[in-house]
Amino acid sequence: MMRRYVADLHVHTVLSPCAAVEMTPRNIVWHAARHGIDIVAITDHNAGDNVPAALAAAKDTEVIILPGMEVETREEVHVLALFDKPRQLFAWEKVVAAHRPGRKNDAAKFGAQFVVDAEDNLVAEKEELLLASLTLSLAETCEQVADLGGLVIASHIDRPAYSVLSQLGFIPPGLELTAVEVSRRFSCAAAAERFPAIGNLPVVTASDAHTIDDFLSGPKMAFYIAEPTLAEIRQALYNVNSRGVVW
Repeated sequence: MMRRYVADLHVHTVLSPCAAVEMTPRNIVWHAARHGIDIVAITDHNAGDNVPAALAAAKDTEVIILPGMEVETREEVHVLALFDKPRQLFAWEKVVAAHRPGRKNDAAKFGAQFVVDAEDNLVAEKEELLLASLTLSLAETCEQVADLGGLVIASHIDRPAYSVLSQLGFIPPGLELTAVEVSRRFSCAAAAERFPAIGNLPVVTASDAHTIDDFLSGPKMAFYIAEPTLAEIRQALYNVNSRGVVW
């Protein structure tokens, strides 16, 4: 049966050094359930260690967690890698771990990187720097995520840094992108005119939340789909099989 799902496809937890300490998986899930956010993609920088806690925290709720990651490619381009299954993310994380620079995080400068469990208990502080470029190129990242069954969205293309347009000035032809994302500064409807380089790619928006206030006040997508899966979301973005975006 088709229904409307409200989704936020870009949410950071305390694993991302730029996120507030309130951004624990349990707190994110609690607020999502209370405020009618059906689908939440957990997308920390270059790591997925807090996805299991988010999945566990959501187990007895109606909130759907999409395992994900915000990847910084060799070109300093940020993209969202989204998956349906934890095993897909874990396979991708092995690739990412092999291509991280291996430098130690400076918590005083960049912020701490906390791994927690579903009850908000501290499990570890990740010492390897996550706010850094991988040695994987944008094209390699898109191709390998797609090979694992994932979906790739170019992050915040309207921003003056860390976006495909700010770094490259164009979207390379043949890139395995599903969509592009704009921040709260732009509407999806206005993006095609403002950024003609995106061509016919669908446009999404998300909170890119680093605080609970970001999460609650930031933009969301509403999908009219049969079930909360990437295959259904992809169909909605391309308006096929009666799936679509509910504005």
